[in-house]
Amino acid sequence: MIWIFKTSVDSETIVQELSPILNQLTKTWNFDLEDCDKILRVESDKITPPIIIKALEKKGLICEELLY
Repeated sequence: MIWIFKTSVDSETIVQELSPILNQLTKTWNFDLEDCDKILRVESDKITPPIIIKALEKKGLICEELLY
């Protein structure tokens, strides 16, 4: 399953800080910081959107699932 999130991540520095956390949850993820919504894409069959959202919110970031 591929999950897509709108985030407040706005720099590579923050992506690097999140990298260990996201790597613990799943190995397939990426940010599109050039998109106006600072998109995070996560591919996993083992985790659910609330887990990703909580992980980013613990770091003081905004993260909401985009439904298509």
